[in-house]
Amino acid sequence: MKRHIIDTVKAPAAIGPYVQANRIDGLVYTSGQIPLDPVSGKIVGENIEEQTERALENLKAVLEAAGTSLGNVVKTTVFLADMNDFVKMNEVYARFFTGDKLPSRSTVQVAALPKGALFEIEAIALAAE
Repeated sequence: MKRHIIDTVKAPAAIGPYVQANRIDGLVYTSGQIPLDPVSGKIVGENIEEQTERALENLKAVLEAAGTSLGNVVKTTVFLADMNDFVKMNEVYARFFTGDKLPSRSTVQVAALPKGALFEIEAIALAAE
């Protein structure tokens, strides 16, 4: 079993003792992505739609750095600060995950997210062949 640490400047740097993702054998495990601007490190967006889009762009960048894509994601976990944002979040999410290879997903409401974010997502993806 060989582990490769994934690191890209196209997504926010880790804000703690963790990495953006690990690629182990045929899978990529991402850390949670919140709506941080990769350059400034500040939260992007004031509403759930804007924050969901930024976090998903960050996730996409991490996956691409690992040599895979959103189309190879098999499982996501979504964390919401407010479950009342589910419908609006889901509309944005559906623009990123389409077609016949939709991932499994869990969505939970949490008491708080890092830096006061409204949305966070982590994923497990198949490494591209």
